[in-house]
Amino acid sequence: MAYDAAARLARLAMRLDGPRGRLPALFALTDSERTPDPLALAQALPPGCGLILRTFGRPKLEALAGTLADIARARGLVFLIAADPELAARCGADGVHWPERMLARAARARFRVMTASAHGPGAIRRAAGLVDAVLVSTAFASASPSAGAPLGVFRIAAAARRAPLPVYALGGISARTLPRLDGLGISGAAAVAGVTG
Repeated sequence: MAYDAAARLARLAMRLDGPRGRLPALFALTDSERTPDPLALAQALPPGCGLILRTFGRPKLEALAGTLADIARARGLVFLIAADPELAARCGADGVHWPERMLARAARARFRVMTASAHGPGAIRRAAGLVDAVLVSTAFASASPSAGAPLGVFRIAAAARRAPLPVYALGGISARTLPRLDGLGISGAAAVAGVTG
């Protein structure tokens, strides 16, 4: 599978005007079904992007995580491991991405970068002070089996305006949908299938 849309998505995400500080404008997330070659994805991402290795459904992740961490360092990517701080520490990842249900664990973790998923305003408020940014979903209609009904541009923009930390849109992000987030105070975007074009 070619990840030929990664560079275009990164350029579009750079136009988003919300605060993000040292964080990437684009995070690419792996998926056990929709990302058959995480190494090719890491090689395709432009420097400065983020890569989140989601661990569910993938056995024997130690070697993959270590290789991805090496590629990320060489290519200037921010590399996070989802839901597994021990694996993140062992492989030398930059940090951890916390599912909303595990957010409380972020209070005890010490990494350079931490993000969390959020599915509503309450989760965004709980994440403040614990992580560097939240990935709010679902932004647009998505083929993901875990996607809920889309929140839509205006609800995510309203959440971003009220949030005390950077808000990234996740779900249904593509080169077609991402420009609709421009000028709304959203800090960045996160994509799974969108990086394939």
